[in-house]
Amino acid sequence: MVIGHVIPMSSQHEMVNPIFGDFVAGAAQKYAEHGYDMMFTTADDTSIEQAYRSLFQRGAVDGVVLQGPKVKEPRIEVLTRMGVPFIVHGRSSGVTSEYDWIDVNNKSSFQRAARFLIDLGHRRIALVNGLEDMDFATRRRAGYLEALQQAGLDADLDLMRSAEMTEVYGYQATQEMLRLEKPPTAILSASMITALGIRRALDENGLKMGRDVSVIAHDDDLSYLKNGQSLPIFTATRSSVRAAGELAAEMLIERIRAPQGPAKTRLLEAELVVGGSTGPAPK
Repeated sequence: MVIGHVIPMSSQHEMVNPIFGDFVAGAAQKYAEHGYDMMFTTADDTSIEQAYRSLFQRGAVDGVVLQGPKVKEPRIEVLTRMGVPFIVHGRSSGVTSEYDWIDVNNKSSFQRAARFLIDLGHRRIALVNGLEDMDFATRRRAGYLEALQQAGLDADLDLMRSAEMTEVYGYQATQEMLRLEKPPTAILSASMITALGIRRALDENGLKMGRDVSVIAHDDDLSYLKNGQSLPIFTATRSSVRAAGELAAEMLIERIRAPQGPAKTRLLEAELVVGGSTGPAPK
């Protein structure tokens, strides 16, 4: 009656990430409703298979949750081969075998966000993305590029950034792009946390968000980082990561109870919420 979360050593920083925390909070609520406890453990990146085998052979857990899958995620192949219950929060484009997952439609949400900016007259649209070996970031970039292509706009590598989603990263990426000969008039941010850094850089340069530069962020509807109250601060693609945690827990418990059933998947659509951070492209 225990669900395991195995954190690779290279990703231990994720445990203090509010996105990770909200997902786990949602999952923990459902675990408790069904009488399950939760366990965290870390594993060296080179011995993840050994860590999983140890958990199941010792009878320590009944199932595990994978978070932050990469484009080519070896953990999925390991657990599939072991034939044990697991669910992935996200997907892995490089894995062809069937497995249980829950994910937000990252490609369509960023495609829709980019189209929204294009409809406002923006032509210099930047992407401040997450690490692009992560599957969600690859899909967001694909949606952004597809929207540009459909509008007949050329993708500009000078307007694309990829790194770990921190406030400092958003700030530094924006400062760099504002120094370009042709700076962006709009920025798509992969995270609310990164968007805070984007706003700080705009403020320091005397630019007003929504008037001089429009910003759209992805909003995980975090408990401790709300996007304003009655009026959203940022126009955002919103999908609750806490709700995803609840659904993932339910799906994993179903898998534990019926281990031989077909793979189950759930694709969540993000809502586009219009806030004060977007406006027509400046003339």
